[in-house]
Amino acid sequence: MSAVLACPDGLAARLALLQRAPHMVPLRDFATRLRVATGRPVPEADPADCGAAARVLLLLLETPAPGIGIVSRDNAGGTAANLRRFLGEAGLARQDVLLWNLIPWMIHAPGARNRAPLAAEAQAGCAWLPALLELLPALRVAVLAGRIAAQAEDTLRAARPGLEVRLMPHPSPNCVCTHPMIAARIATTLADVAGLLRVPTPTQTA
Repeated sequence: MSAVLACPDGLAARLALLQRAPHMVPLRDFATRLRVATGRPVPEADPADCGAAARVLLLLLETPAPGIGIVSRDNAGGTAANLRRFLGEAGLARQDVLLWNLIPWMIHAPGARNRAPLAAEAQAGCAWLPALLELLPALRVAVLAGRIAAQAEDTLRAARPGLEVRLMPHPSPNCVCTHPMIAARIATTLADVAGLLRVPTPTQTA
């Protein structure tokens, strides 16, 4: 699949879907709450994914890049391209996965280059995760990609005891190209997650 959201028509169609998709209402409202609370732009979750029905929460990016209106595997750039490939190879369906950012609001000043989040910014992002989990009743696994997202592990485990949490390297080209084992670790982690989803929950087997 190409980076369909790099095309203005593709982005407009996805934003229109966002407004009429029932499974996106809780996340749309959550993004609005974040904008009001922080006073910063907050991209939307991708309505082509599963929204509030997520069984897998993939905390992918540290923080959104400027100018991106949707957190999506269909965005332009090497990270999204790698993510499309890794998720596809693992067999993780869109109807199971929600992509989100540890820090869901933009931290960069207009026109400024990307920078690493400060510790206080990561802590502020973690503080919102329990509220996000409340919107995801079917969630079974959280995947934390990269060292910044890994800081959310304790928060997630405390907020949802029993939640499976997996850590993996970030799928950005800069990370994947550092060592041949990086891609293998990402692939192994996502394949493990796909396997977990194939195991019925106790309620499914009752």
